[in-house]
Amino acid sequence: MAYKAEIPYGAYWSTPFTKWQGSLAHLHSVQFAAHVARAELAKRKIDASLFDYGVLGISVPQKNSFFGLPWLTGMIGAQGVGGPTISQACATGARSLLAATQEIESDLASTALVVTCDRTSNGPHVVYPNPAAPGGTADHENWVLDNFSCDPLGKHSMLQTAENVARKYQVSRAEQEEVVLRRSAQYDDALAGGHAFQKRYMTLPFDVPDRMFRKVAGKVEGDEGVVRSTPEGLAKLAPVMPDGTVTFGAQTHPADGNAAMVVTTPDKARALSRDPNIRIGLLGFGLARTDLAHMPEAPVPAAKRALAQADLSIRDMDAIKSHNPFAVNDIVFARETGADLKTMNNYGCSLVWGHPQAPTGLRAIIELIEELAARGGGRGLFQGCAAGDTAMAVVVEVGARPN
Repeated sequence: MAYKAEIPYGAYWSTPFTKWQGSLAHLHSVQFAAHVARAELAKRKIDASLFDYGVLGISVPQKNSFFGLPWLTGMIGAQGVGGPTISQACATGARSLLAATQEIESDLASTALVVTCDRTSNGPHVVYPNPAAPGGTADHENWVLDNFSCDPLGKHSMLQTAENVARKYQVSRAEQEEVVLRRSAQYDDALAGGHAFQKRYMTLPFDVPDRMFRKVAGKVEGDEGVVRSTPEGLAKLAPVMPDGTVTFGAQTHPADGNAAMVVTTPDKARALSRDPNIRIGLLGFGLARTDLAHMPEAPVPAAKRALAQADLSIRDMDAIKSHNPFAVNDIVFARETGADLKTMNNYGCSLVWGHPQAPTGLRAIIELIEELAARGGGRGLFQGCAAGDTAMAVVVEVGARPN
């Protein structure tokens, strides 16, 4: 199959994801993403002057992030490169990849850099003027915590969406805990051999810079904040909501980090690939929105749309990755599509390694590519939900490049 846009093999990366108020909590997320991008591009011998388009995905504002993508590309030495700054909550990674793909396929650019970053720690506290309020008192919000806990359309929390879907599909607590234990075991496979799988796309140990990006302030050996689940430990947890089924063990945790990817034309992909014989094509994308307060079921229609665009079925997928903030997500997805619940999310997923929002999906897509490459090629599906009961999905293909 011929593609107009390709991902050069190995021209992508992710930082480790670190826990809330953990090792990356002191870093401005856009400046940190630029710091990492400079190092990773140099490691791959990719000159920033090659880029003629960029996309920045970010969902938690940072100081000066109004300047968005042009600021980031300026910091990495690509001052002439413009492009959008995109925010779609946890679907930001897939949405940013789509924006770059469309630009390449439309012949409006030849080589794009997609950078996604977020810091949920120390999120902004925003004040909104309200002259009509008593005494002119301003409205305000904690950007991260307030929006986790209340969808302004339905006044419900993210957790309530999981309980609603668990109730609709009669998903038991026992089923959720079985998935948690399976995902934990799959993540262990990524740590085997001294993090061998993760080192295919992640620099480890990872040097954590100081706040001014002048020196190394510390090191992390891998993802930080991962909790090792056991049947006994899960059994001790009470549901978070009264009369609910979802415990803290069956949901993800907020995190910090960034991930990035190059998208380009087939000829340039060959030149920029770590292995020019491997070809990575983008076959389909899908967006969907489900009923109010039922976020975890949104990936089902999104995946069906991506598969339809690719003219493929779920049975054609050799690997599936999901952004699964709740174990409920995977259970419902498998039931509704026929996907194998046990073989989804090999080597890890956001349920285990955390939830820094914008880069969450892009890291999963990177891992999907590497899983397919490790098995000698194949087709894969990424799908994941996002705030507002929405979801995005992506179908990729990894194979041998024709001579």
